[in-house]
Amino acid sequence: MMQFLVKRLILLIPILLGVALFSFMIMHLIPGDPAQILSGMRASESDIAALRARLGLDQPLHIQFLDFLKGIFVGDLGTSLRTRQPVLDEIKQRYMATASLALMAIIFSVMVSIPMGIFAATKQYSIWDSVSMFFAIFGLSAPGFWLGLMLMYYLAYRIQLFPPSGMAGPFWTWEGLKSFILPTITLSIASIAVLARLTRSSVLEVLRQDYIKTARSKGLSERVVLFRHALKNALIPVVTLAGIQLGYLLGGAVVVETVFAWPGLGRYVVTAIHFRDIPVVQGGIMLFALTFVLINLIVDIMYAFIDPRIRYE
Repeated sequence: MMQFLVKRLILLIPILLGVALFSFMIMHLIPGDPAQILSGMRASESDIAALRARLGLDQPLHIQFLDFLKGIFVGDLGTSLRTRQPVLDEIKQRYMATASLALMAIIFSVMVSIPMGIFAATKQYSIWDSVSMFFAIFGLSAPGFWLGLMLMYYLAYRIQLFPPSGMAGPFWTWEGLKSFILPTITLSIASIAVLARLTRSSVLEVLRQDYIKTARSKGLSERVVLFRHALKNALIPVVTLAGIQLGYLLGGAVVVETVFAWPGLGRYVVTAIHFRDIPVVQGGIMLFALTFVLINLIVDIMYAFIDPRIRYE
């Protein structure tokens, strides 16, 4: 296991270098001059040139990229062109808001989708199977912004059960938890649908295997057959997809953050793109990429705990 971890951690280096190069080139290929945007429409050419030199944008691209890489290795993501504040300080709090929301969403998705998928598989072709899959298709079809607005209108304005927008505090406080509920449901609905459908198909496939028939022929109860023999194999693809969904929720929360005025990193990065705030965008992308590859590493490690036959040599 240790050898596997060392190899995976070494592989992170070229992956993150590739992400850094890609994000750097994309931001410099976008039309527009950040110095001109920050200076305003009435600024003179000399003022724009002076700002460009002060921000280091007059340097050759390879020098700017090397400075960016040097900063990454020492934990310095640069300074925001718009606010002139350290990027790491600016994205730290916003990243925690997005990560907390994504973590709540994936926990809620797993808690709902796996029992739904198992129940649909064990009651195949029944009315409960049809109802479960109907809700799964609805979750895949409903746009996130529409669902968020509907939840906000009925549960926040009409019934007034939850606050309509904003983050009232950390989720371990009562007021903070209430502010998490609506964006969590909105963000997790698509993941619930995907995971429920995959759980159902995976459990159905495992239940048709010969060793399941053998376990039933020994007189084991259906509960023992399902939870002791079938789920260990059936949950492996579900765990893989759950890890991918967590990465997707981190990067795709910008719509939910916009609808609920959530102080998250996705919304902050999108605003930085409009202002061509290159260090903020690059820092946000690097942080998302690092989180995503670490999530996939954790998922690979979890395989060995779910199925003891899997070993990393």
